[in-house]
Amino acid sequence: MSMIGELNYFLGVQIKQMRIGTFLSQTKYCRVVLRKFEMENCKEASTPISTSCYLDVDENGITLDQTKFRGLIRSFLYLTASRPDIMFSVCMYARFANPKECHYNAEQRILKYLKGTNVGLWYPNEATLNLIGYLDLNFVGCKLDRKSTSGTCHLLEASLISWNSKK
Repeated sequence: MSMIGELNYFLGVQIKQMRIGTFLSQTKYCRVVLRKFEMENCKEASTPISTSCYLDVDENGITLDQTKFRGLIRSFLYLTASRPDIMFSVCMYARFANPKECHYNAEQRILKYLKGTNVGLWYPNEATLNLIGYLDLNFVGCKLDRKSTSGTCHLLEASLISWNSKK
């Protein structure tokens, strides 16, 4: 940057510029979200979603305050700018229009995962222009409505430049 100096923080994204590359993360925003939802002292989780997780509509569950549930989803969606590792689980929880307490409890697993991880996006300076793309398709894989899910990601050498997940 010119007169302001080197860019370190922009719109909630921490930017660490080094000789060998640039690292983008949202560590500070993760701490803010954990504090906002009173999960600073929670136990850590190694994955953002349980492998045995099966959420359904849950007609008989305890109804939850929608503003708290949606606020957490919005916070997670903002975090996906530098954390594509939580994209699948966030989108899975966001599908529920009338969330119950079991949905919020499952959503808290992402907070536990964020507490235990500090990752971001790495863009090395000496990357060649080798574009790599991956695609995955799960035909009729959603147990709730039997719809297919697909996902793509594109890397410029080892740096993630775009990702997409679609139901």
